[in-house]
Amino acid sequence: MRTLYVVTHPEATHHVEKVVGGWHDSHLTPAGVRAAGSIARALRAQVPEDAEVELYSSDLRRTVRTAEEVAEAFGVRPALDRDLREKSYGEAGGRPQEWLDRRFVPPPAVGERMDHDEGVAGAETKLEWARRLYAALDRILARPCRHQIIVTHGGSLTFLVAAWIGMPIEAAGYASFRAPSGSITTLREDDFFHNRQLAVLGDTRHLDTTGAG
Repeated sequence: MRTLYVVTHPEATHHVEKVVGGWHDSHLTPAGVRAAGSIARALRAQVPEDAEVELYSSDLRRTVRTAEEVAEAFGVRPALDRDLREKSYGEAGGRPQEWLDRRFVPPPAVGERMDHDEGVAGAETKLEWARRLYAALDRILARPCRHQIIVTHGGSLTFLVAAWIGMPIEAAGYASFRAPSGSITTLREDDFFHNRQLAVLGDTRHLDTTGAG
């Protein structure tokens, strides 16, 4: 059995400041740091003690800080991969959320959704965003390790799950696998059929005692 644990980083400063995240390099809040410790303990309880574990993380500070807590629990070093970042919102990154909301052009209900221009200079399209996440997962899965942890962002989780289940990238424009900040999503592949399962989406039970969401 191969198992991937996909972590969405917990509360960061852009959440409480109500500014756009994306590639804006925000920090974890104190509550977020406490939640990262709870994430690490929850993962340590799920993975067999003698298992080889690989840890991958987006290179933004809020995910790196989360990965540091996990790394300490497992005695491993995180491999940083910028392809695991959240979507780039271009010039909106770090600006007030309401600034983006006034300019954002949502995708059409029918038609081109992946390469749609959202109206913000420098922002990635969904297609550009998805391609790098699909590529990142391909690199991770090329490794033979049976227990792998990925620390990423809430929006990027959708395309990692879509890539995991083999959804064609051109069909991913309607996909949405939403999970709270600080959650753990568990993906499994069996050894016989090599079927891939979305076993648990967005588990946050480990956060109950931290006061962080």
